[in-house]
Amino acid sequence: MVAIRDDRMCFACSPHNPIGLKMSFSQDGDLCFAHFTPRENHQGWSGYLHGGLVATLLDEAMAQWLWSRGVVAMTAEMTVRYSRAIPIGVPVKVAARMAGGRKRLIELEAEVTLPDGSVAARATAKFLRVPGTAAQGPPVS
Repeated sequence: MVAIRDDRMCFACSPHNPIGLKMSFSQDGDLCFAHFTPRENHQGWSGYLHGGLVATLLDEAMAQWLWSRGVVAMTAEMTVRYSRAIPIGVPVKVAARMAGGRKRLIELEAEVTLPDGSVAARATAKFLRVPGTAAQGPPVS
């Protein structure tokens, strides 16, 4: 069994992690979203957001969708489709929604959009509920 403990150091969402992304999420109906502007220290190829960090944005949006609804779950599988490079300094929106699921397995989808509305990346993922747990308040404060 996995012990879940919030030590307030999540790389993606904690305001306390000195090297973290410090993402802050909001809800709009069945949508969980955040705005993020990549900085130079987030780049892979010169001038563009690292692909692993794009995947992190997508994964975190889906995890936050679950957490905000009182569900503690861990990513079991995620597929990412990259469509456009994300330039450093350009604000993006990352949003997630439920796609389906049953019992312990929950399926979600997320996308990162550029200011012109074009989709830079999409992901689908399967999350497994952690038995005997429930989210207690926001993941960090």
